[in-house]
Amino acid sequence: MTGHPENNLLRIADVARLTNLSRHTVQYYLMLGLVKETQRTPGGHRLFDHHAVQRVKLVHRLNHSGYTLQEIRQTFLVNHP
Repeated sequence: MTGHPENNLLRIADVARLTNLSRHTVQYYLMLGLVKETQRTPGGHRLFDHHAVQRVKLVHRLNHSGYTLQEIRQTFLVNHP
C-alpha cells in the first residue's frame, strides 16, 4: 500500500485498488462531488481515509442498483449539506 501508514491515509491508487474501481472512476466521483479527499500532501496529492473509501463503495453500489450519479449526489446534499 502506498498510503501514509502514520495516519492511515491512502492515495487515490490505493482507494481504487481497495474498491476494485479504476483511478479514473474515483477521480470522476471526486469531480462530481460524490466523495471528498481527507487532506492533501505538501506536494498536492489527494489523501483519503477509511470513510472516503466506504463512501466510494457506497456510490458504486447505489449506481449499480439503478440510481444515477446525479440522484446520488442530490441525496447526499440533502442529508449532509
